[in-house]
Amino acid sequence: MHRLLEQYDLHSSVRWIGKLLGKEATGEAYRLMADRKGIFVQPALFEAFGLTILEAMHSGLPVFVTMFGGPVEIVEHGKSGFLVNPTNPEAMTALLADFFAGCAENPKHWQAISKAGLKRAQTNFTWELYCRQLTRLAKVHGFWRYSQSEHAKARMRQCWNHLYHLYIKERSAAIAHP
Repeated sequence: MHRLLEQYDLHSSVRWIGKLLGKEATGEAYRLMADRKGIFVQPALFEAFGLTILEAMHSGLPVFVTMFGGPVEIVEHGKSGFLVNPTNPEAMTALLADFFAGCAENPKHWQAISKAGLKRAQTNFTWELYCRQLTRLAKVHGFWRYSQSEHAKARMRQCWNHLYHLYIKERSAAIAHP
């Protein structure tokens, strides 16, 4: 990537943030990039969750992120951002080129993806929602965990089994077989 930045003299167009900035400065950088109609690209081979992706989306940046791991839950491909296969650089490059061509043809294209990503992040991924869900699950788990009866233990296993089949099994299969 650094070689390509040199070869095509892209230093004024690309910012490689990495771990150089602190949290506050990173947020400011995201806003600055969004103000200039930039994008956020994270071609990681795997991303367990995607906090930086959510930070970028909350800043209004269209995101291009790995299709392997947590981002599949966050991004609706082609609507609120884009999922890329980091092992296929040609397809990733084509997707980026198509996006920028779409922006050149329609000045509202960037804004549409930005707004959809922002809406998805604000609707589904806020600290308030996370804390509410975590508290709810902790109460359920805590209730069953501290109950010592065999009946309660069986119900706890049943509860976790339901959670697995309702929320985890299908998503795991989708990630394993994209």
